[in-house]
Amino acid sequence: MSEAERERVLAELPLAITDAEMSPPEGDEHYEAKNEVRETLRAWFARRGERVYVAAELTVYYPAEPRFAPDVLAVRDVEVRNRTRWVVSAEGKGLDWVMEVHCGGDRKKDAETNVIRYARLGIREYFIYDRARQRVHGYRLPAPGARAYEPIVPQQGRYPSAVLDLELAVEDGRLRFYHANAQLLTAREWVEKLGELVAQVSAERDAEAERARQEAERAAAAEAQLERLRAELEALRKR
Repeated sequence: MSEAERERVLAELPLAITDAEMSPPEGDEHYEAKNEVRETLRAWFARRGERVYVAAELTVYYPAEPRFAPDVLAVRDVEVRNRTRWVVSAEGKGLDWVMEVHCGGDRKKDAETNVIRYARLGIREYFIYDRARQRVHGYRLPAPGARAYEPIVPQQGRYPSAVLDLELAVEDGRLRFYHANAQLLTAREWVEKLGELVAQVSAERDAEAERARQEAERAAAAEAQLERLRAELEALRKR
């Protein structure tokens, strides 16, 4: 197959998962949770300058495998750009990290079927964020070439991800990420923090401007008083 034919075949691959291939939509909580994970990880790796591609509900093609679209996925050491699909044969590597967000319904797909499937595909780590029960479950391949997961044991309530070099935990009803005990901010929290910084800098600028205005008034008053004293002194001299 020529390169042009190969590109044509890739371009013709369907972008979307059919209704028969996917679970029923789980509503706003499901969307917000996975979108928050995606945006938090994207911002984190971008700030660190790491080449980690993060996507949500991207259709994935493995050779001789049914296509699927995990809630969130991550691949290290690849070009970070917009994609319409992930084709393993074209990208040159498979997924490194996958998360499924469960909000309701049958847990078998996430908790059993995907545990077997993702391990068989060689995906290094698989996490489940069970939002309904506010729990995290993590799985990792114990060695290169392994095709069965081992559970990730939490450390002080946090689940370490070797792929992301982060820790995951559920706190106050939300999934949080940590690096060296520092909590990663979500995109919304970054916006709020930047807004607070802007307001603080603006207030400091206004205060400085007010101090400068008052200082200018005092200087002008002192100059006026000095002029009056000079005038009085000159008048005395003339007498």
